[in-house]
Amino acid sequence: MSGIAIRCLVLGELETNCWLVSDGAGGPLVVIDPAGEPERLLTEVGSRAVAAVVLTHGHFDHLGAATALLASTTAPLLVHEYDAWAVTSAEGNGGAVFGFDATAPEPDRLLADGDVIEAGDLRLSVLLTPGHTPGSICLLAETDDGAHLFSGDTLFAGSVGRTDFPGGDARAMRSSIARLAGLDPQTAVHPGHGPDTTIARESRVNFFWPRA
Repeated sequence: MSGIAIRCLVLGELETNCWLVSDGAGGPLVVIDPAGEPERLLTEVGSRAVAAVVLTHGHFDHLGAATALLASTTAPLLVHEYDAWAVTSAEGNGGAVFGFDATAPEPDRLLADGDVIEAGDLRLSVLLTPGHTPGSICLLAETDDGAHLFSGDTLFAGSVGRTDFPGGDARAMRSSIARLAGLDPQTAVHPGHGPDTTIARESRVNFFWPRA
């Protein structure tokens, strides 16, 4: 295991959480959901090496700064294979419906459940958690500082991601939340929107949590 360093930027008109994550020992960054405001994001990244840019799913509000970030680094773009088709068009990623034209380039790596993303000593395990979209993922880091889950729009503090958009599936979401319920209760949860939480807190307060 390793340490972890986490920085959150709230970006774009939908106030999406963009996570800059590293091993805390000088290793390269993993940028999760480069949502927008590319100049601000690039200033924050600065001269740091970027090992990967990861999308937790293919919606427009999670990828608005991807093109600029990829152009300024040598990092690959990673997204789950089920959402890869959506990111390159405003129609596919949902932006066109709301008047947004944000797109991302073709992904460089298609993720699958159980894959591991490495950056220095940091290891992020890919958990496929469909429901919000078919290819929604969470990223789990088990570190010397405890477990950390980057949950995208699957799990929020007190709620879960919407399932009424195209590609949403309420039954799949229930299964995904049941999977997350099996994680260590002390796991810190860093969602795609809103404040952090923990698995333990969600087990107490989240209406959508599975009950025995």
